Amino acid sequence: MHMADALISPAVGGTMWAVSAGLIGHCSKKVKNEMDDQKIPLMGVMGAFIFAAQMINFTIPVTGSSGHLGGGMILSILLGPHIAFLTMASVLTVQALFFADGGLLALGCNIFNLGFFPCFIAYPLIYKRIAGKNPTRKNILTGALIAAIAGLQMGAFAVVMETVLSGVSELPFRTFLLLMQPIHLAIGTVEGLTTAAVVFFIWRARPEILNAAASSAPIGGISIRSVLTGIAVATLITGGTLSWFASSNPDGLEWAMFKTAGVEELETSHNLHLSLSEVQKKTAFLPDYGFQSDGSELLLNEKENSEEYGGTAATTEAKKHEASSWPSIDSGTSVSGLIGGLLTLTLAVAIGFILRYKKSNV
Repeated sequence: MHMADALISPAVGGTMWAVSAGLIGHCSKKVKNEMDDQKIPLMGVMGAFIFAAQMINFTIPVTGSSGHLGGGMILSILLGPHIAFLTMASVLTVQALFFADGGLLALGCNIFNLGFFPCFIAYPLIYKRIAGKNPTRKNILTGALIAAIAGLQMGAFAVVMETVLSGVSELPFRTFLLLMQPIHLAIGTVEGLTTAAVVFFIWRARPEILNAAASSAPIGGISIRSVLTGIAVATLITGGTLSWFASSNPDGLEWAMFKTAGVEELETSHNLHLSLSEVQKKTAFLPDYGFQSDGSELLLNEKENSEEYGGTAATTEAKKHEASSWPSIDSGTSVSGLIGGLLTLTLAVAIGFILRYKKSNV
């Protein structure tokens, strides 16, 4: 559900940048009293884990689409809503700057859509009320499933509204909405089950982490080294090898766009879009989570695919997905997963230390 700049007008993109920046500022003030020596590294490893997990697209049967973990609900349950939002912003910033995943103009939209709804609506109003103060295995599963679906449904609706308000005529409201919501219902179901599995692991190992997150309090003097180690190992495995098994099908947003407009990516000639695209080309050293390839080879493959399937953009895209091998064993993917996780961990930990330092100097 990472939006590209072509979907967003400068007015909508600028507005959502301001909204997300305001939320980041609000969260930064709120978390000063809950940051401690335990939550800072947990924030870092959880950010790295979500980065790696988002690289794995899972196939949605029958549809020809795929989805990936959003992660906002997992972060909220383990870190609390404010730290979770800051961590999600770290993940999405690293993805946009260094891997060209999501546009720079659309970054404010992506942070809001993937962060605000799970952290500030689905978590406090759905998950916490279902799980309760003394959660059981059943309540955790029920709460995670319903909250994850609700958060993703709200995020998908926001994508539709931001696109429509931007005046993208290729994606009419009704058609786009009727495709986006059902496909993200399926994706949300998988996210809910995954969220519950991760939370079960933490709940059994250190339930104090969930209690601290629920009350927006420091974790305290307990040792969480085993939890940090477990998440770090899962991150290395996920980013380094499991990412090879990602589905080659278009994700929910790309699928809905293809069904609506016949293309997975829209063309743009807006000067701001083109300028930001040039900036992103310079900052993204591993675009699309892989080593850069020779452009001439890509053009040749596109030409061959187009000729074989009749020369249309739609069939060229279909050929690309059909021809993709699975699993895609690629050193570039592994390097991207490991470096991206490290960058996210570094950024999240740096934010945590800065906020802790400000607290100690107030």
